[in-house]
Order: sequence, then structure tokens, then C-alpha cells
Amino acid sequence: MSEPATTSRPLAPEGFIADCRARLGFDLLARTWTAVVIFGLREGPRRPGELREAIGGISPKVLNDTLRRLEDDGLVERRRYAAAPPRVEYALTPLGETLLGPVEALGAWSVEYGDAVVEAQERAEERAERGRDR
Repeated sequence: MSEPATTSRPLAPEGFIADCRARLGFDLLARTWTAVVIFGLREGPRRPGELREAIGGISPKVLNDTLRRLEDDGLVERRRYAAAPPRVEYALTPLGETLLGPVEALGAWSVEYGDAVVEAQERAEERAERGRDR
């Protein structure tokens, strides 16, 4: 396993990130389904049912809420078609497409370091169990 990359560039003036633009990106990707939905739309527009099937494990309500939030953020656009029955598709906006690189990088990081994180979590659970048994 290789060492994690570090950077000498400050994330924000004075090194604080609480009120900087970087926090906006961190907050966007920290939402539970954001990165998954963005990745699910990487190949083009999808209807909600198709997207839900591709993602798996997400309820219609949670998907709808996530899509609306991403639409409000300017990352996803909703396209309504006057058909019978009415049809709706969602697609990444050009701004949303700019997040594909960071989302794919996070996915690559997860593949490389995910086992180490899971092992650390399991060790923490074992320590907690031993603490409860005392």
C-alpha cells in the first residue's frame, strides 16, 4: 500500500477551511448520496427509475430529495417531456460534470485504501466491545 499523498498548498488563507470555498466542496461530497448519484449520471441522462436501479439500495424518496438538492446546487438538471405518460430525466449540468474527476478520484482512493479503513474500523469496534465487557 502506498503512502497517502500530501500537499504543501494551503486550502485557504491562514490555513483555515471553516469559512472558505473548499468547505463547500467538502460539504457537497459529504452528503450521503451525492457522489453516488453524480457517478450514476456520468454516462448521460437517466430517468429516476433507471438511476435508482443502477445505484441500488436507495429509496425513491431519498433519490428524489438528492436529485432536487443537486438541482438546487446547479449540478443536475431536470428535463420534463410532454409525453403520455409524462416523462422526466435527470442529467449532469456542465458544472456537475466538473465533479466527475473528484468523485472518480475518491472512488480510486477507496479502492486502494478501503481495506485499511475497514480494518481500522474493525479494530475500533473490538476495542469498544472489550470496553463494554469490563
